[in-house]
Amino acid sequence: MSTTPITRCGAIAIIGKPNTGKSTLMNAILGAKLSIVSPKPQTTRKNVLGIYTEEDVQILFLDTPGVLTPRYELHKSMMEYVKNSIAESDAVMVLIDAVNARKSSEFLTPEFTAMLQSSGLPVFCVFNKVDALKNRRDVLPLIIKYQELQLFKEFFTISALENKYVDDMLKTIAGYMPEGVFLHDAEDLSTLPQRFFISEIIREVIFHEFEQEIPYSAEVLIQEFKERDMGKWYIAADIIVERDTQKAILIGKKGEKIKAVGQKARLAAEQHLGTAVFLEIFVKVRNDWRNSKTQLSGFGY
Repeated sequence: MSTTPITRCGAIAIIGKPNTGKSTLMNAILGAKLSIVSPKPQTTRKNVLGIYTEEDVQILFLDTPGVLTPRYELHKSMMEYVKNSIAESDAVMVLIDAVNARKSSEFLTPEFTAMLQSSGLPVFCVFNKVDALKNRRDVLPLIIKYQELQLFKEFFTISALENKYVDDMLKTIAGYMPEGVFLHDAEDLSTLPQRFFISEIIREVIFHEFEQEIPYSAEVLIQEFKERDMGKWYIAADIIVERDTQKAILIGKKGEKIKAVGQKARLAAEQHLGTAVFLEIFVKVRNDWRNSKTQLSGFGY
């Protein structure tokens, strides 16, 4: 008599300080680029859902904003995403930069550790960027140190950038997922709309093209998204900044900067969507939007 195979399905929140490689890790797990990546901190502002399915297990990964001390209302909203992701998950993955472990673990205050312990969830400590160490074994003293917290169920050492040791980690954490039916089709990688991903693609280009305050003062809103059976898809986007001076920098002399942003974003959008795109971008000023709860709400925060 045949028996129905046991399947497991659960959610894992990926948390950590900015620039520890959370987005790079999720992209490596999925084998596809869902989360935008840049060398600058605070690139991720909202939770990004990625769906990993392999034979008898489905794991919903939540790539969260980097844990920081809020300076703006925007930061407060970002930290709410982190707290909510923990509340909605079946396990938590704490990502630590193995090269800069002390700084990247600063958020593990007694209060934060107590919150994770009181959640009752299995918590995994993942030392990332071991490819940058002379020897992977250099992480051993760190593991001994973090064992003293009596917080972590498992310790892992990986390189998300080079996708090393990630598969072994996935096999272990799969056993912690609760038994249950899959919530999504095996082919699905996310439930987020394409509008979200295109806005993130434009933000990623801004992070790579501009320095100082511009990337952090810019938000992207997709105003129109028209799919067409014939011809190019049409996308209209607004880049929102806080001051007229920032708008001038984004546009550049004779519009050269915004033209370059549009070209790079269009190519990335076409690769993501798999179709030709006509992308139109406008730059608008919304004074001090990062500190305005009303505007943040309108932006989906």
